[in-house]
Amino acid sequence: MSNDSMVCDLETGVCGISDDEEMQIIDLKKEEKKSTLYYVTDPICSHCWALEPVLNRFIEEYGHYFNVEIKMGGLLASWQGFSDGANGIQKPSDVAEHWREVGVYSRMPIDGSLWVDHPIQSSYPPSRVFKVIQREYPGKEQAFLRRAREAVFVFNQNIAEDEVLVAIVDQLGLNGKEIVDAAAQQSAQDLLEEDFEMTARLGVRGFPSIIIVNKEEQGIKVTGARPLETYVQALQQILGETPKPKKITTLTDKMKEGNLLFSKEIEVLYDIEKANVKKYVQSQLQEDTYHVRHILDEMAIQRV
Repeated sequence: MSNDSMVCDLETGVCGISDDEEMQIIDLKKEEKKSTLYYVTDPICSHCWALEPVLNRFIEEYGHYFNVEIKMGGLLASWQGFSDGANGIQKPSDVAEHWREVGVYSRMPIDGSLWVDHPIQSSYPPSRVFKVIQREYPGKEQAFLRRAREAVFVFNQNIAEDEVLVAIVDQLGLNGKEIVDAAAQQSAQDLLEEDFEMTARLGVRGFPSIIIVNKEEQGIKVTGARPLETYVQALQQILGETPKPKKITTLTDKMKEGNLLFSKEIEVLYDIEKANVKKYVQSQLQEDTYHVRHILDEMAIQRV
């Protein structure tokens, strides 16, 4: 028998002698994403909480075009010398009304009364915990940020306090006390300062800010919570072509993330009217896998 290699051609369907070399080196590594999406935010940024539905949809559909890097912006170092005249905020109690307005407008539930009863003195403690988790357990930091936001906006918990932070980190299956203790060290503050430096380099002056940068280090910055189309247009400008969306994950898989999922998030993610959310959830999830909650006049579902 001949030693020639016999193959059936994939394109023509014709079988015959192969022209390929006996052995070839191949590289199965996926092509690296060419762009970076910098998300500059803060754990107590109310407009960042309002952006969650749109940002999650954008990453779900177009995340294959970029790597996401979350940077802490340092919204509140302390109340000493703090002033936000644009929003009429001079003291902690002023934040309560601003937060409630954002919650009503965005339909992402916000209580806000902690600013009167038990105000946060600085956003740096949860930001440092974020940085420690990002360093020690990469991939878990986004889950921490989501849980921290649920705690402060929805459940009115002071996420600058150690016991609250420990409980949130414990929920992630990590050692909360160990991580919160590490976040109190100078090395954690140094990590935070690195984010502040990068934030300044990116020209960020407000939160949320999304900056999409291509491999040539050219970028487009979008400041504030904007419609989905704005971020898609920014990505299109960076790519120089129309980006193609991926199929969005099913509601069943989305629930595996373990977060509360609010009606507004379901509406945005799956293009559903508010009146049809309950019926959609019932059609997608088994009855014994979730339960429905009503929080601050908004429907939410949670995994059992």
